[in-house]
Amino acid sequence: MRLEARFTFITLLSYVLVTASSGIVAGGLSGDYEQARWNTIHFKPAIDDAADEQCLGCHQEILGRRVLEQSPSGVRASKSLAWYQTLTTYAGEQETFHRRHLATPLAMQLMDMKCNTCHQGNDLREEAPNPPDHSNTDFTLRKTVNPEICLMCHGVNPYKIMGLPSPWPESRSAFQDNCLLCHAGIRTTRHQVNYLKADAIEEAGKQDSDVCYGCHGGRQWYRIPYPYPRHAWKGMKKEVPEWAKDRPTESEPRFLIKTKQAAK
Repeated sequence: MRLEARFTFITLLSYVLVTASSGIVAGGLSGDYEQARWNTIHFKPAIDDAADEQCLGCHQEILGRRVLEQSPSGVRASKSLAWYQTLTTYAGEQETFHRRHLATPLAMQLMDMKCNTCHQGNDLREEAPNPPDHSNTDFTLRKTVNPEICLMCHGVNPYKIMGLPSPWPESRSAFQDNCLLCHAGIRTTRHQVNYLKADAIEEAGKQDSDVCYGCHGGRQWYRIPYPYPRHAWKGMKKEVPEWAKDRPTESEPRFLIKTKQAAK
C-alpha cells in the first residue's frame, strides 16, 4: 500500500474511532483535547444544531477576554477611539470582536447571533481542497469562517444602486438623516433572518439612522457591497432591475426563521 494511501486510511480510521467514543457532557466535551477537536459537533450536520451552551462549554474564554487597557506602545484604550466606536449607536468602552457580536448592549438589542451563525465547522485534515475544486463552496481556504458571513454586515454602502447622489455620510442631510424617509415604502420586507431582531431594528432605525448605516456601510471592511436577497415586498414591481437580476429571492435556508420555514 502506498504511503499516501496508508496515511489517509489511518487518518480516517482515527476519526471514526474518536468521534464514536467522544461525547458531550456538562456543556463541554468528554475525553482529551484530541478527542474533543474531532468530535462530530465540529462538523456538518451536527454543527447546524449546536447550541451556544455546547460551544461555550469549551470556548467560554471567547466571551471572557477583554481588550488591553494599554497598547504595547503606551496608548490607553480609554483615551483612543476604535473604528467601531465612531457611530452614535455604540456606547461604552472598547470590546473584543466576539463580545461586540454576542454580548454588548447593541448586539443584544439588535442581533440574535449564535456561534454557528458564523462558525460552520471545518475539516481538520484538509481546509483547502487539493486539487482545487472551485465548485465546492464549503472550503474557505483555511479560514474558520466563510468571509461572506462578514460581508453581510461589513460591505461598502451601495449608494449608486440606491440612487443616492453620493455616499450616505455626504448625502444624509439631503434625506433629513433618515433612511426610512424612503425605505418606509421601499423594500419593506427586510431583516427577516434568524440572526437579527427585525422589529427592534425597525424601531431603533426610526430614532437613529446610524442603526441602518452601521450595517450598510458604516462598519465597512470590504470594497464591495453584499448582494442581499430580494425578498418580495408589498408593492414590489415585477420588473427586476439590471443590477438585481442575479440576486436570490430568499435567504439561505439556515438563516430562515424556523416558524416561516416550517410553514412552507
